[in-house]
Amino acid sequence: MSHPRGPQPLAIEVTPRQRALLEEISRSWSRPHAQVVRASILLRAAAGERNQAIARALEVHVEMVSTWRTRWAAATPTLQALEGPDTEEVLWRMTMEDTLADAPRSGRPATFSPEQVVQILAVACETPSDSGRPVTHWTPPELAAEVVRRGVVPRISSRTVGRFLKRRRPATAPQPLLAESSPRRRSGRV
Repeated sequence: MSHPRGPQPLAIEVTPRQRALLEEISRSWSRPHAQVVRASILLRAAAGERNQAIARALEVHVEMVSTWRTRWAAATPTLQALEGPDTEEVLWRMTMEDTLADAPRSGRPATFSPEQVVQILAVACETPSDSGRPVTHWTPPELAAEVVRRGVVPRISSRTVGRFLKRRRPATAPQPLLAESSPRRRSGRV
């Protein structure tokens, strides 16, 4: 019998309740693909598979397998504390799903809060004449000037306002979804 080379991977534990949810997630068609892969990694790791074998089977990089094995092991004390009968199902599920979520990424923090964006969009839904603007439709420069005047934000570019409006615009079909038909003639029958 040949023994795999390299150090033994970090052992992870999965309770029957956790296994049931991980299996549900791993078989899901409606969840994000990344979450499905992560659940599959954890199930295979809990079954004792090595990182390289998991990576080959799931067609992912071995570092990804190692990362999720390590993250699960770090979350185990918290997850085990929630295994008791007194824990609400909603809290337990949220904690499990948070464990499978992406880690916060570094980078520049958002310039505008979600509340400010919502307020900007609310102003965009108003009629410009209600604000004393001499235009019939909002333009990004007019809207930017109005939200600054109202104190929603200290400053904002018209380009940023335009991006907010474009991002929140509902998607529409490029062509009518239903074919137009000619009006039907009434038959002479009664």
